[in-house]
Amino acid sequence: MEFIRTLNGDIAPSELGVTYSHDHLFCIPPLWKEKKIDDFMIDDLEASIKDVELFTAQGGQAVYDATAIDYGRDPVALKAISDRTGIKIIATAGFNKAIMWPGQMAGTGGTFQQWIDAHSRAEIRDHVVRELTEGMDGTDLKGGVAKFGTGYNTISDSEDKVVRAVLDAHKETGCPLHSHTELGTLILEQLKIVKHEGVDPSRLTIAHVDRNPDHWLHLKAAETGVFMCFDGISRVKYHPESVLIDCILNLIRHGHEDQIVVGGDIARRTMYRNYGEGGLGLGYILESWLPRFREQADDAGFDGKVLVDKFFVKNPQRAFVFKQ
Repeated sequence: MEFIRTLNGDIAPSELGVTYSHDHLFCIPPLWKEKKIDDFMIDDLEASIKDVELFTAQGGQAVYDATAIDYGRDPVALKAISDRTGIKIIATAGFNKAIMWPGQMAGTGGTFQQWIDAHSRAEIRDHVVRELTEGMDGTDLKGGVAKFGTGYNTISDSEDKVVRAVLDAHKETGCPLHSHTELGTLILEQLKIVKHEGVDPSRLTIAHVDRNPDHWLHLKAAETGVFMCFDGISRVKYHPESVLIDCILNLIRHGHEDQIVVGGDIARRTMYRNYGEGGLGLGYILESWLPRFREQADDAGFDGKVLVDKFFVKNPQRAFVFKQ
């Protein structure tokens, strides 16, 4: 049996529609809140809804919200966004990365790091399984993807334990997997752990691959069957769009177009249109980037329309599926 788990219930993969494969529609990261970094506070429900309406106006139908508990997940707010806009939202079980773990973990009286240190791999697995099958944060709203992450060129002992616990949760539930890579580092190292634990890499989507625009690295990763998320679109402070598109076209030339997914990873108020900062907003990729990519793909001898359908419709249907 195959299905995609959304906050409004399980659906057939064919029902997902046009999908952003990595974004943050509502989140209040505990550590950034404690440090008073306001730009990371995506905490205005009405503003988020207005930006989602920019997305739906361009034909958007679904979003994978990659906000794990340590990054300030709020499944109730996400459910409200889904109900009021009609989009399908896939929420996140598991954890993000150790840099967030000095933050306070609600309901524990301590930090995420203290909670992780106090629990075994098996106990963390059970926690993630409950988020996927029973509900998150005291609700009956279930996660649809299990997430893990690593730091910048480093995997701490705690991160290693969490990675393996999340992989164990996948083995128990058949859930799809998503990983954070800090600036696109340690992609192959993550995949080495995945394979060592006996998990099929094609069940994993790796985030931020475009922060490290290394053709050789991308091809080595793609050879494993993993999905690769290009989610740095509009962030020209890292790389111009031409670099990202060149990376995508190189993967296509080598036959990996069925492994590419796209998202905006909008996680700052200054990136949203309706948080008072006048950013590009949630509609930007479909409205502005997609036509550019289609044009450049056509110029390179490919069928841009077919590729766009794969990146935004067909590939997410496979990347986010439960298999039981």
